[in-house]
Amino acid sequence: MRESLVDRRTVATTASEHEFQILPDVTLIGLGGHSIFDRGKEALLPLAQELAEIHKHHKIVLGVGGGTRVRHTVAIALDLGLPTGGIAQLVGAMEEANAVFLNALLAKHGSIVMQREHFWELPLYLENGILPIVISIPPYHFWEPPPQDGPLPAHGSDFGLFIHAEVLGMPRIVFVKDEDGLYDRDPKRHEGARLISRITLDELLRNMPDELILDRQLFEAWRTARHVKKVQIVNGLRRGELARALAGEDCGTVIER
Repeated sequence: MRESLVDRRTVATTASEHEFQILPDVTLIGLGGHSIFDRGKEALLPLAQELAEIHKHHKIVLGVGGGTRVRHTVAIALDLGLPTGGIAQLVGAMEEANAVFLNALLAKHGSIVMQREHFWELPLYLENGILPIVISIPPYHFWEPPPQDGPLPAHGSDFGLFIHAEVLGMPRIVFVKDEDGLYDRDPKRHEGARLISRITLDELLRNMPDELILDRQLFEAWRTARHVKKVQIVNGLRRGELARALAGEDCGTVIER
């Protein structure tokens, strides 16, 4: 009771293999802002229909990115000289717009937009058959830690969804992008880029590609995570691929702890 919580020896005595999982039977699905939302109805409407069908058979939480509006907003914020925490606050606001768009498409199927920090409402939604939609940016707001390089927030959308899943005890995240998965190089820029269909976290950390489809910070944080066991990346432009991933198929890229 009298020990300092920043003392290394004290922290070491708190280690435990048993940690309560709030949502162990739920999968988090992350929809890319730039890769899905920015493509408009051709990409989003078929995916919304697929999500409505998936919702009937699986417990899921949807997370959305901000896309081009985020890039535009960040450009203005940088021009004005806003601090990193201020930029993070604005990015979250842009993602909320996409959450509202998606909710409009899925409302008749029982969706709801979760307010930024109302995490404790998620179990209530799920137990009552409601489909929650969350934003991806972590709720650090003006308390965003200073980044090592440049003024941009180090904790991006993919990392934010990872934290959602880890804190709530979800074992799996499925990221929906406009590529078939993780490549050794950006396939949009390099002809002959190789798809990595299956890999472990340790293998990936030992040979991390310079160009990544997910936030680098996600993999760094996953080193010490306790609950997330699998991250999967699928192509949301291929109808049915997300459903196959939720059914347990190894489509796209599968990264395991």
